Amino acid sequence: MSDKPESVGNEVTYEVKDHVALVTLNRPDKRNAVNGAVASALGWICEETERDDDVRACILTSSLESTFCAGADLSEISKGNAGALSTKKGGFAGFVKFPRTKPWIAAVRGNALAGGCELPLACDMIVAADNSRFGLPEVKRGIFAGAGGVFRLPRALPRNIALEIVATGDPLPAERLYQLGLVNRMVASDKVLDEAKSLAAQIGVNAPLAVRKSLEVARQAYDGTESDLWKASNEASAIVFSSEDAKEGPRAFLEKRAPVWKGK
Repeated sequence: MSDKPESVGNEVTYEVKDHVALVTLNRPDKRNAVNGAVASALGWICEETERDDDVRACILTSSLESTFCAGADLSEISKGNAGALSTKKGGFAGFVKFPRTKPWIAAVRGNALAGGCELPLACDMIVAADNSRFGLPEVKRGIFAGAGGVFRLPRALPRNIALEIVATGDPLPAERLYQLGLVNRMVASDKVLDEAKSLAAQIGVNAPLAVRKSLEVARQAYDGTESDLWKASNEASAIVFSSEDAKEGPRAFLEKRAPVWKGK
């Protein structure tokens, strides 16, 4: 585990409560644009959430109501610091490529554009404000959405809709994306975080190992062949069914009490 960066608690805040890690982008003067400090903070936080057995679900949100994240900090790029915006393990923002096993929920208010859209796309679920917008405007600037957006959107949306977003660079409102299934839950802006916490709590009551292993296979659904998926499913199933939690779940059900999960 690397040393905790100074940016944790400043550019990105981090707290754990009731098995939920709350991660908040906090550069309001820069519309939460990603610089080296944000990337190093998110990279460290991803490591920490994986290490901490108390964490069962994570929420990525922002300190601003008008903007979730403005993407890459262009002033840093203009200074020649583009490399600092990524980490070796996590890619852009220390996040989009990070091999996370626990569920992440993006709680989005305002605009989520460019790299600021690719962060929610790298999460497992999205709770969005009814006035938020998502888009990849890179083609309007002659650049490329290289943090996963160009292939994650087509996996999450009907093909033609995704290709329209990529090719026009124009954003779509959360209401439309909720109808199409990209957004899990859509609420008023002041209810977004509460709704995300509610979703995280629904996940958190379940057996942690079962959730992680189930997600491990489910995330591969668009990547592998059916043979690959059966192999992954059988391996995950063997681990889950041999766990202590697999004995505790049925026992608690029969005894009509809440299970006490050990995560192993």
